[in-house]
Amino acid sequence: MFPLHREREQPIFSTRAHVFQIDPATKRNWIPASKHAVTVSFFYDANRHAYRIISVGGTKAIINSTISHNMTFTKTSQKFGQWADSRANTVYGLGFATEQQLHQFAERFKEVREAARLAREKSQDKMELNTTALSIAAPQFSQDLCDELQSPPAMCVNGPEDKLFRSQSADITLSSEKERIKKMLSEGSICEMNLESELFTLQDSNAKLVAALHEANANVEQWKKQLAAYQEETERLRDQVADLEVHGSQGPSDMLKDELTQSLEELENLLKAKDEEIRILQSKKSNFHELEQEREEAIHRLQELEMRNVDLERRVQNAEQNLASALEDRERAENEVQRVVQILDVKIFDLNDLRQSLVKLISK
Repeated sequence: MFPLHREREQPIFSTRAHVFQIDPATKRNWIPASKHAVTVSFFYDANRHAYRIISVGGTKAIINSTISHNMTFTKTSQKFGQWADSRANTVYGLGFATEQQLHQFAERFKEVREAARLAREKSQDKMELNTTALSIAAPQFSQDLCDELQSPPAMCVNGPEDKLFRSQSADITLSSEKERIKKMLSEGSICEMNLESELFTLQDSNAKLVAALHEANANVEQWKKQLAAYQEETERLRDQVADLEVHGSQGPSDMLKDELTQSLEELENLLKAKDEEIRILQSKKSNFHELEQEREEAIHRLQELEMRNVDLERRVQNAEQNLASALEDRERAENEVQRVVQILDVKIFDLNDLRQSLVKLISK
């Protein structure tokens, strides 16, 4: 049954789209015929030379539209198109995922409509030829019929009633056999459409799974590279922190403090020595002017020492500021290291999650 139907009707194009039908009450609003995207296929019937658009949702055919030469597929937006079916007394609408799918469906609709028009013209030509042949053969058929009526009736064994009964029984048997064959063909057609729809769905799902697997593998490689880069950055920051710690432990501030302390001690010793000299000079010299001059020189030296002391204090302040800035840089580096470590923890968790997802996907 299936091979006969497959020889009779074959799919020539398939795509996936959301199916809609026009609201019969308002003739303006769209009613979804499918909850999600379904397979929409063009079929060709070689015996009847007819083209159909068929879409099956579950066990129900949501589209069964025979294409005629006067049908038109209209694009109403970048991803939506519609056509009217006068036989089904409805308007079908299809929503596609991309503009390219809509363009492919529209082009195939035009090709099928043109093929339907050519098939219709050929069928009309055949009907005209058959009509002409019948008109030519009609007189001969009438003459044969008249000869048969004029000839004597043939005798049968069981009489006219038995002949009529057998003829009626044969007609009843023949009609029941025809009905049974039609029923078998219709059931086979529905089963075939369901099987083909399931095949298209499985092929689409398989293609999506393969694409998702390739994308996941590419993401894994990219994340590995990012992880290696983060590890290198972490090592570099750790080296910087170690250098800062080393410089911080040997910092220039301690050296400056030692130098400043030594300089202050030297200045204090110098002041003490100068004071001692002043006292010695005061005791030795009795001349007031000389003492006054020496005192002024001592004051001048004291002023120079005070200026040097101010300069040393300024250097101490600069050293303290440098120490504070070094401590801030160290703190910022430690914060950056903590942030990078947190990012690495998140990336490692994402990689573990992705690995588990890939294992589940491969196991399926």
